[in-house]
Amino acid sequence: MKTTTFNQAFIKIFTLITLCFTTFGFTTKFGLDSYEIYLNNKLILKQSVNEPLSLRVLQLDKANVNDQLRINYIHCTLKGAGTNRNIVLKDEKGKKLKDWSFANATSSDLTMVISVKELLLLIKSNPNHELSLHYTSKGLTKAQMLASLTVK
Repeated sequence: MKTTTFNQAFIKIFTLITLCFTTFGFTTKFGLDSYEIYLNNKLILKQSVNEPLSLRVLQLDKANVNDQLRINYIHCTLKGAGTNRNIVLKDEKGKKLKDWSFANATSSDLTMVISVKELLLLIKSNPNHELSLHYTSKGLTKAQMLASLTVK
């Protein structure tokens, strides 16, 4: 009698453990994409995609025309860079003003580099417009807004 009860309990526990392994062993790892934006080598913005958009403003008024904006976008499920990566400059209506394409990252360096001189020229040629940078890649279903741009 005790052996039967013990065997039934053991079978139930074994079945539950097996079910848990099969259920959770094949699910994707959930998390958040994140990115970092550097002005040359100085970190000026570090965000996860769920943080408020109001905090994502790049002030380029102190930037030099010889500076470079360096962007690292890390996909949570890929644990690295996506493929077919692009940074797109858009106005407030979503119109594409410039599209930078980047090679697929082949190492731990995920950096995408944009010339600040080029950004400043685009900002000057589009006065009275709210401009923003967006990231796209094959691994994303829609473009991810990275930051708004301001020059005072």
